[in-house]
Amino acid sequence: MLFANVAGETARTMSEAEKVVLVTGATDGIGRETARALSRRGARVIVHGRNRARAAAVAEELRAIRGDTALEPLVLDLARLDDVRQAGAELDRRGQRVDVLINNAGVYMRERATTVDGFEMTFAVNHLASFTLSHALLRAEAGHGLARIVNVSSVAHTRGDIDLEDLSFARRRFDPYATYAASKLANVLFTVELARRLRASGRAVTVNALHPGVVSTKLLTKGFGVQGRDSLDKGAATSVRLALDPDVGAITGGYFSDGQPQPMSSTAQDRDFVRRFYERSAEMAKVEPL
Repeated sequence: MLFANVAGETARTMSEAEKVVLVTGATDGIGRETARALSRRGARVIVHGRNRARAAAVAEELRAIRGDTALEPLVLDLARLDDVRQAGAELDRRGQRVDVLINNAGVYMRERATTVDGFEMTFAVNHLASFTLSHALLRAEAGHGLARIVNVSSVAHTRGDIDLEDLSFARRRFDPYATYAASKLANVLFTVELARRLRASGRAVTVNALHPGVVSTKLLTKGFGVQGRDSLDKGAATSVRLALDPDVGAITGGYFSDGQPQPMSSTAQDRDFVRRFYERSAEMAKVEPL
């Protein structure tokens, strides 16, 4: 496995009740349950969603759990990378810090669609948005104390195949599952390379990916057309563990399932390919590489 301990990591003494966690795609499914579970643990959650009313409603749910003032939601469309690039500046404008970022949002497209930026929708939302948001936050004042980045991938990543010359899937016949699996592999490759670059820079930010389980979310029932065997609680549990638990606070570059480290795709072991994929992603997202 490629995961490692962050050299020189200083354990954060901040209590769970003081931690601020940004959860993308928090208005439904696993993201919403993750936000609830974090709140029950005492963390303060910034709810991300595309719809302002739905994001505000979930924020009010969390206020009821914690019994204090809800943090202002972050409303933006992950399919518009210009909007995502401004997320760090928006949080800075609010004077809002973020201690943990959970890149949870994801889509499964049954037919090929493209974003306003011209990228295939599944790859853009599932990978390029997380890539862009993570870098925006790492470079923002809001992310000055950022300690952990958590990327929600899938066991499907082991079946993913990435063509560096066709990341918009324009040359290949569109296959919904193959495209989704590639986007989930992208999450893992990004995790491995970002963790490596942060370690090399001496910045004590950990980055880990995970499989949440097979949960009957809208993505699964409408996208795959099947029912899941796992509960929403289980689907959120590994994200919450990687966000808050002290015993994993120094592990970085790993892939987890059921709360424990697991082997990842052999593609993630190819350091040259992982590096080139990161650089190509940065080019597509118009993000300066770390």
